[in-house]
Amino acid sequence: MSNVVEFKKPPKPKEPKKPNPALRKVLIGLGVVAAFALAWAYFQFVGG
Repeated sequence: MSNVVEFKKPPKPKEPKKPNPALRKVLIGLGVVAAFALAWAYFQFVGG
């Protein structure tokens, strides 16, 4: 039996997952399409 205390490094915390770049591109594309659809609906029904 040894009276030496061994200190161990704590495990590194896992890095948070980064969002998928393909999913980000899809969401941006859907946002652009939605913006055009809203603009079209505004001019169609309000007559801006």
